[in-house]
Amino acid sequence: QVQLVESGGGLVQPGGSLRLSCTASGSIFSRYYMEWYRQAPGKQRELVAGIGTGGTTTYGRSVKGRFTISRDNAKNTSYLQMSSLKPEDTAVYYCSCDDGHTSAWGQGTQVTVSS
Repeated sequence: QVQLVESGGGLVQPGGSLRLSCTASGSIFSRYYMEWYRQAPGKQRELVAGIGTGGTTTYGRSVKGRFTISRDNAKNTSYLQMSSLKPEDTAVYYCSCDDGHTSAWGQGTQVTVSS
C-alpha cells in the first residue's frame, strides 16, 4: 500500500518561491501518475499540476507558467516548484498518486502567501 508524505510548505511573501516535495513509500513509485491539488478555505479542491510516468505534464490554468511539477523516480519523490506566488495561491496543498489500480493522498501541507 503506497503512502505519501508532503513537505516544504510555509509562509512566503508575494512574489516569492517555494518547493513542495511528495515522497512515496510502500510501492513502486515509477508506476504512478502523480498530481498536486490545493484547497483554500471555503473553496473546492482544485488540480494544480500532474505528471505522467513518462514525464508528460499538465497544469491548472491559474498556475501555468508559474509552477513546475517534476519527479525523481530514484528518490520516490514528486516536486512542485512554485514561483511568483500570489496571495490567492494560499491553500493546503495535497499530492496524490494513481496507477489505475491503487491511489493514495498525502496529508497536505499549508502554503500561505502573505506580506
